[in-house]
Amino acid sequence: MATLSPLLKQATPVLAERGEGAYLYDAEGRRYLDFTAGIGVTSTGHCHPRVVEAAREQAGTLIHGQYTTVMHRPLLRLTEALGEVLPDGLDSLFYLNSGSEAVEAAIRLARHATGRQNIVVFHGSFHGRTMGAAALTTAGTKFRAGIGPLMPGAAVAPFPQSYRYGWDEDEATRFALRELDYVLATTSAPADTAAFVVEPVLGEGGYVPAPPAFLEGLRERADRHGILLVMDEVQTGVGRTGRFWGHEHAAVRPDVLITAKGLASGFPLSAIAAPTAVMERARPGSQGGTYGGNAVACAAALATLEVVRDEGLVANAERQGARLNDGLRKVAADHPVIGDVRGLGLMQASEFTAPDGEPDAATAARAHRAASDRGLLLLTCGAFGNVVRMIPPLIVDGAQVDAALELWAAAVADAV
Repeated sequence: MATLSPLLKQATPVLAERGEGAYLYDAEGRRYLDFTAGIGVTSTGHCHPRVVEAAREQAGTLIHGQYTTVMHRPLLRLTEALGEVLPDGLDSLFYLNSGSEAVEAAIRLARHATGRQNIVVFHGSFHGRTMGAAALTTAGTKFRAGIGPLMPGAAVAPFPQSYRYGWDEDEATRFALRELDYVLATTSAPADTAAFVVEPVLGEGGYVPAPPAFLEGLRERADRHGILLVMDEVQTGVGRTGRFWGHEHAAVRPDVLITAKGLASGFPLSAIAAPTAVMERARPGSQGGTYGGNAVACAAALATLEVVRDEGLVANAERQGARLNDGLRKVAADHPVIGDVRGLGLMQASEFTAPDGEPDAATAARAHRAASDRGLLLLTCGAFGNVVRMIPPLIVDGAQVDAALELWAAAVADAV
């Protein structure tokens, strides 16, 4: 008898039978408030009727039209729709299946377009588990241990994690940019550096927003040295942070943008976007794939973008994110073990810290488990596993946020 790999550990004990909106239901009919959203994937909630209907209709006409063999209309319509929300100048798209694949494509494009080999990433980054993406991932050794040698040419600079360093945001930003200059002077010469790859909010690294001044500093250095600025918006894109793209909290425009997770409400689809002048420098044969741009996934993505627009979900993410952050801070005020609350929009996190300042993963794990027992599904993250994150769907309402906060307060009380 075959079984799943023993390495596939569930974050919660739930065997999901069905999903609806912000809720999952198990076989016994118990309802769970899902503040994981499939790790930020079910952006319009579980089984949004418009997404379901779009996928159902497309599956009845054309399931797969391999897009280097034939073209299909869902792909063309999606490209047109994304053109309306992408940053100015990013007018060329390449579709894939997953975030890791899109990161790999962005690395390849950056090296081709610049003729340079090195990629600079930032401490706490998560860009995927495939070999190139893993070389760029520093959110934890578990993502890269035991598989070396990894792809050469990756250099790591500090990310301005204010809470970790014990500084204010301005000081952390100055330090990170100064150390980036030091990396360029000692490790990866600008003339050898193809790209900076950065998340607007660290994901697996602990839900740490990048200060706007930091992203603006990256843009200035990229322009000065002819380096491409690549925004990994796999988790932050499509409204998650209260802006359509996470980098829009700063006055920057990326040269390459990576999107995935929330793009198609649960169907596997990712993409990279770049100016045509950059994209056309990719070498022949370097872009392709069997399943990228699948017709059903494209139809679901098109419906997702329409729902995000028509239901005002970007503004809702900003509004409900502020409500959630405020409530999390009130819980933290009652429990000193929560040392920091942070996030943008509907990416919010509570970091657990022991009295001596060390990460408190044990209490975080107890709170996470207690929340699940009470009917609230959450995830942990951070290098030490001491950060509990909340990623509700963009359709979440105020009553659901308040219900989650009530459950979270009880879960933390259970854990301490």
